[in-house]
Amino acid sequence: MEKKVVIYTSQTCPYCDLAKEYFNEHGIAYEEKSTTKPEFRKELIALGVRSVPTIFVDDKYMVGFEEGAFEELYKG
Repeated sequence: MEKKVVIYTSQTCPYCDLAKEYFNEHGIAYEEKSTTKPEFRKELIALGVRSVPTIFVDDKYMVGFEEGAFEELYKG
């Protein structure tokens, strides 16, 4: 069963770019929600998060991007 991956990003975030490159290289489908759109920024703030990238895998999430931590979240 494929997991749902959602990434909240900003245009000036190098870690967001690294995460998206990683997803593309590993064939991981994802939905991007850019915080330049007010509705996505409000969703993130409602969660109490003010940093990007914030990456959701199903109902769990991580703030920031580090390959090993993401792999644990994705496989876990």
